[in-house]
Amino acid sequence: MPGTAEGQRIRVVIADDSIVAREMLAQILASDPVIEVVGTATNGEEAVDLVARLRPDLVTMDIHMPKMDGLEATERIMAFTPTPILVVSSSVYGEGMGRAFDALAVGALEVMKKPEPKDWADLEAIGRQIIRTVKILSRVKVITHIRGRRTPVHTGVPPVESPDVGGDGLRLVAIGSSTGGPTALLEVLARLPHDFPLPVVVAQHIADGFVPGLATWLDAACKITVAAAAEGDVLQPGVAYLAATGTNMEVDGRRLRFTKPQPGQLYIPSADTLFESVAVSYAKKAVGVLLTGMGADGARGLKALHDRGAPTICQDEATSTVWGMPKAAIDLGAARAVLPVHEIAGAIEGLLGDA
Repeated sequence: MPGTAEGQRIRVVIADDSIVAREMLAQILASDPVIEVVGTATNGEEAVDLVARLRPDLVTMDIHMPKMDGLEATERIMAFTPTPILVVSSSVYGEGMGRAFDALAVGALEVMKKPEPKDWADLEAIGRQIIRTVKILSRVKVITHIRGRRTPVHTGVPPVESPDVGGDGLRLVAIGSSTGGPTALLEVLARLPHDFPLPVVVAQHIADGFVPGLATWLDAACKITVAAAAEGDVLQPGVAYLAATGTNMEVDGRRLRFTKPQPGQLYIPSADTLFESVAVSYAKKAVGVLLTGMGADGARGLKALHDRGAPTICQDEATSTVWGMPKAAIDLGAARAVLPVHEIAGAIEGLLGDA
């Protein structure tokens, strides 16, 4: 990708059938001297053609468009000219939200809420978030047919056996994830059986408003129940609880609590905060799992679990969209196992068999 090297411009194609949305996104992106909008598309067919001709560093992709929608356009781009794709959607609930997450499953990297005229007062803050996301995602090395990541691969990192957790048994699974996380969560949670005996708590970095849609999308594909967490929820076996955006989630015994982010906190909800609370309440009776994501959130918290004797698992580099968070944890010595994403659920079940 020629535009993503240090000191070079990031070339972006905007795909959206709304002229208002295209203009708002173009103005936001043009406000940064590093980003250049090299083309705009009003439907999926135009987007596929522009990407093939212009070879941009990133595409912002609407979902609902005429002729060809954003989901099909994403599939075609990822099959023939793999390019980082940021889904920018106004659909936060219902079927439209499901299609936005389906786009992640076929290769898009992230989903954000589309800026609208009513957001004008907050446009500066929204713009900063979009620009930051575009800069991060434009550096991601995407591959053709991302669904192929679901097949076994040689990772180059030998798996490390998780410790025997002893007769006391396991009581909880805690997961942290970020960029590429929705698809990775689907890989893990959908492989758990309907009678899975433990609750699961999840801190997934995602834009405001998308957690209910993500929960619905995952729940439809999983045998266990997946739900957006609420203050005071009592943890139940066979239920995965997704932390809300804009706040940190903590485990307090069998209940869930929410706390305000720390000043300057970059990633919300914090996987570190979740893991550290789990380490206090459950120690070695919890399993800690850190999936794909940019940055280092979760590494410190996974180390806290590791140091209390808990089994800890990191997603490997080959199946990670971004190998930032897992690598940071591995570098800290926090991982007892490094596994392809499609093997993580089986590893968790194996620990239950050992308990």
